[in-house]
Amino acid sequence: MVDPAMECAYRIRRATVEDAAVIARHRVGMFRDMRVMVEVEAPLLETAAHAYLLATLSTGEYLGWLVEHDSGVVAGGGVILRALLPRPGHADGGEEAYVLNVYTEPPHRRRGLARRLMNEILDWCHARGALRITLHASDEGRPLYEDLGFVQTNEMRLDARGLA
Repeated sequence: MVDPAMECAYRIRRATVEDAAVIARHRVGMFRDMRVMVEVEAPLLETAAHAYLLATLSTGEYLGWLVEHDSGVVAGGGVILRALLPRPGHADGGEEAYVLNVYTEPPHRRRGLARRLMNEILDWCHARGALRITLHASDEGRPLYEDLGFVQTNEMRLDARGLA
């Protein structure tokens, strides 16, 4: 159980362009924790993510939510909206919200921050009218997402970097 006094010490807010560096740092931390990145890639990934976020936070292509604590930003997550092609039952196509970059710094884990963050993001997506909400789950995050109602789908992927 999360201590209510501890819960009040954390505040969720929307990300701004000024937050691009911390979001980029969290993105690198997320991939590091998932063990899908070799450490020598970290500086390049952080620089590239920072540049991407500076551009997309300013245009609204990337929307972010951050959890603040006395020590600063300690968790965050984001959404990229994608238009959906018309299909049976949805002739207008609609919009999909792709959730990404959900990360909590290690000293602040196991306090319900990811759940609070995801509830905030999901509330925003529902208010926006997103027809579908998708994400890619790490092994550690999967139980939370399943508890929130996410289910595995038939998605497949091809990494085109190896094709010539």
